[in-house]
Amino acid sequence: MIQEIYLIDDNPDLKENLKKIFKGDKEYRFTSVATEKLDIALKNIPSLIIINEDNIKEDIVELCKKIKEDEDNSITPIIILSYNRDHEHRISMLELGISHYIINPIDEEYLYYTIKNILRLIYINRRVSPLTGLPGNVQIQAEMKKRFSSKETFAMVYLDLDNFKAYNDIYGFLKGDEIIKFTAKTILKNIHTDEYEDSFVGHIGGDDFVAIVSHIDYDRICQNIIADFDLNVTKYFTDQDAEQGYIEVENRRGVVEQFPLTSISIGVVEVEKGRFANVLEIGEAGASVKHLAKTIHGSTYVVDRRKHEETK
Repeated sequence: MIQEIYLIDDNPDLKENLKKIFKGDKEYRFTSVATEKLDIALKNIPSLIIINEDNIKEDIVELCKKIKEDEDNSITPIIILSYNRDHEHRISMLELGISHYIINPIDEEYLYYTIKNILRLIYINRRVSPLTGLPGNVQIQAEMKKRFSSKETFAMVYLDLDNFKAYNDIYGFLKGDEIIKFTAKTILKNIHTDEYEDSFVGHIGGDDFVAIVSHIDYDRICQNIIADFDLNVTKYFTDQDAEQGYIEVENRRGVVEQFPLTSISIGVVEVEKGRFANVLEIGEAGASVKHLAKTIHGSTYVVDRRKHEETK
């Protein structure tokens, strides 16, 4: 996936210098953005923003606050380039949450590796969160909007556990957390590979997960996740429950009910240019197809294969 880098600089030299530094690397796209057009540009959610403080008319503090207060760009990293060496000024910028403050004139090699390392950390930090090591709803929404605005075809993969409440009722929440972590690892194992290095996996909450893949090889991904999950989930049940294939739970009326072992349901939505008006419509389609998957016994996946022409 192309890394969109915004350059806020009234002088075009910075853009040309960066293009030379990166030697035409097609993975990175440098876009000059005028301060008066920043509000519109931010809707596309760049991967990184570089501001040359010496060549802008707007106050740098107010400009950075505007970016950080934007819901979709609150976590977008910012690099400031400046001739201002004042210690207090530099510290005040870092206190605003700026990633790096680099003194002009720039060391091209230093800036090159700073940009590369920041974007690499973004990739790594996609997997960081308390229970599962995955990003939550804020990052998920930002990533969805970013992919959607790129106009490139991608697939949304929605994953949910079946009979998880019954499992928690019998085995307790600590054991339930173990299954959640196991599920996250299973999804990551089958999606975050060298083949699919630009994929994204998030934890919506509870037993709900989502993945975004830029390719359309979702059938194989879903099949691998299901096979891996079903093979190993029995480790989280007693031998008796695993052997009989179900657990027994007494409901509020005192009646004992049988529930199958925890399985995984997956709904897939292919997002192609023009099919959806916004990410909310994508979410609605995802909820619908995942609900359909959950009506089928056992681990399964259902794909919404409708094309744009069919939805007019």
